[in-house]
Amino acid sequence: VFLSLQLFGTIVWILVASTRVPLPLLQGWVMFVAVTAWFLSIVFLCVFLFGYANRIAINWNQTDFLFHGATFVFYFGAFLLQAATTSLHHFPRKFNSTAQEKILSDHEYNISIAASV
Repeated sequence: VFLSLQLFGTIVWILVASTRVPLPLLQGWVMFVAVTAWFLSIVFLCVFLFGYANRIAINWNQTDFLFHGATFVFYFGAFLLQAATTSLHHFPRKFNSTAQEKILSDHEYNISIAASV
């Protein structure tokens, strides 16, 4: 389970980092969630691999449940923000400009869809 979190967290991290960031506040939260969940899953994996789980007297089932519950809530929020950013792709970058440059190019739009999924 922790390896799948690392894999998908890394993919989200790469996809979001490869796009131009038109709305830094929204996509900053997505990056924060991806990086934090990735780092915490590495910490949990190391705790179990090196046997520290036997030395630390806490309920690991409850800790695992809380971690995955919080990760779900944060990833769901990040999904909503990334999807909201993606849905704005057809708006112009600058409303006062005569140039018709979109917030996201077609290539960045496709990357943002993949990051949302």
